[in-house]
Amino acid sequence: MSDIAADGTPLTVPPAPRRAPITLIGPVAWAKENLFRNWWSTAITLAMGYVLIRFGVSFVSWAFVNAIWVVPVSPAGIANTEACRAVKGVGACWAVITEKHRFILFGTYPYDEHWRPLIVCFLFIGLYVVSAMRRFWRWELALFWIGMLTLIGILMWGGILGMPFVPQERWGGLPITLILATFGLAFAFPLAVMVALGRRSNLPAIKALCVLYVELIRGVPLISLLFMASVMFPLFLPEGLNIDKLLRAQVAIILFAGAYLAEVVRAGLQTLPRGQYEAAEALGLSYWQKTGFIILPQALRLVIPPLVNTFIGFFKDTSLVLIIGIFDLLTAGKTAIIEPAWQGFGVEVYITLGLIYFMFCFAMSKYSAGLEAEFNRHRRR
Repeated sequence: MSDIAADGTPLTVPPAPRRAPITLIGPVAWAKENLFRNWWSTAITLAMGYVLIRFGVSFVSWAFVNAIWVVPVSPAGIANTEACRAVKGVGACWAVITEKHRFILFGTYPYDEHWRPLIVCFLFIGLYVVSAMRRFWRWELALFWIGMLTLIGILMWGGILGMPFVPQERWGGLPITLILATFGLAFAFPLAVMVALGRRSNLPAIKALCVLYVELIRGVPLISLLFMASVMFPLFLPEGLNIDKLLRAQVAIILFAGAYLAEVVRAGLQTLPRGQYEAAEALGLSYWQKTGFIILPQALRLVIPPLVNTFIGFFKDTSLVLIIGIFDLLTAGKTAIIEPAWQGFGVEVYITLGLIYFMFCFAMSKYSAGLEAEFNRHRRR
């Protein structure tokens, strides 16, 4: 199509831009490329789709349509679970969560004081959120951690401000899991950095000590360390001196996590090219200046995925403390279905516990992915 200019010269109007066909871009193109590329891919896609639809329909029917959410409770506090047993295998009995959720979340903590561990859980989540924001990565963050952990200790123990004292033997559920994971990783990470630097030290004694620590700790399972901390360690203490079982388990987790994290950090240190070390030395920096400002930031950035993978693993490994009788989240869930009225409804409890663990682990995974992308943004330019 053309028009005529004032001098009689024809003007050509460019055609309007057109979108690419949907078979080349967008969801249709993606499905064609990844799901229906050939007959074999199409067959697998259809078979998997059929299985997923069947499973999804069955799960929705079991978990929601035919589920029992509440059951009557007698004045004596005994639940009538006949309705749940009538639909067993057809519908879920979420009434076990409705009736036992406080016990699962807070264990044997005094019922009238459950508001205290509830606030503690929110304080831990708030601590994680604030620590994840880079604009708060200043020295004041350490003071914030000290203040929050002190407040958490005051709430859990009590004994002041009109709150009755609650011994550690009564603690349980989600607060114990968060305490073990938070303190374990918070103290294990700096220990791991020091051990990783020690393994690369030129001083034979320091290097041998760090190697011995890593190999000894990694050579035994966490359960054995927990047993040693719970059963054998008190035998070596002076008579009359007793260290709380939760503290002993916490130390065992810190030592175990520190050994594994040390190897991850050491891998990052070895990945850096030698030129980075030489450039820092050429600037006249001391060892700690070179390590703190040049080497460690780059090394830790390179190993964010394995670091977070280790964090996630140890967050879930805190459930092993049930072996030594500490009432963590998983132990509380298992104990909740020991009552005869609720026996046989463990699936619902374990699904709930799995969702709680999944939310924390998935949040860590997504945050690490975003942090890795942000730190490696310059590599994509």
